[in-house]
Amino acid sequence: MGRRGVGPKQLLITRIEAMSTDPVTYHGSCHCGAVQFEFQSPAIDSAMQCNCSICRRKNALMSKQYFAPEKFELLSGNDALSLYHWGDQDVNHYFCKYCGIYPFHDSIYEPGKYRVNLGCVDELDLGALKIGQFDGANLL
Repeated sequence: MGRRGVGPKQLLITRIEAMSTDPVTYHGSCHCGAVQFEFQSPAIDSAMQCNCSICRRKNALMSKQYFAPEKFELLSGNDALSLYHWGDQDVNHYFCKYCGIYPFHDSIYEPGKYRVNLGCVDELDLGALKIGQFDGANLL
């Protein structure tokens, strides 16, 4: 037995769980590199895909959570960002005005808390993510 009556298998599971909750710093950018950002999150293994009219057209895989200002930093490109509103105008969809890529968005209800387009994140293998569906076409 390991420490305090815990077996080796339980120690390994505990170490793996601890590693999966340790924050990872992810780096992202638009296609041309004008907009660059980073954020901290536990290891990302899933994404969300929405079927509302704009999300369907931009075909983004989004982070399931919003990242608070202390976890998200725009490193460069504030001047390269364009803003698009549609429908009830409660979501701020940001696009690079040079290459047209959508890197992230926030809402008028919680400005500065960003949901990230995971396709813009360097460290992620999109094919390995579990993708959940959000029925924005009927719920928004």
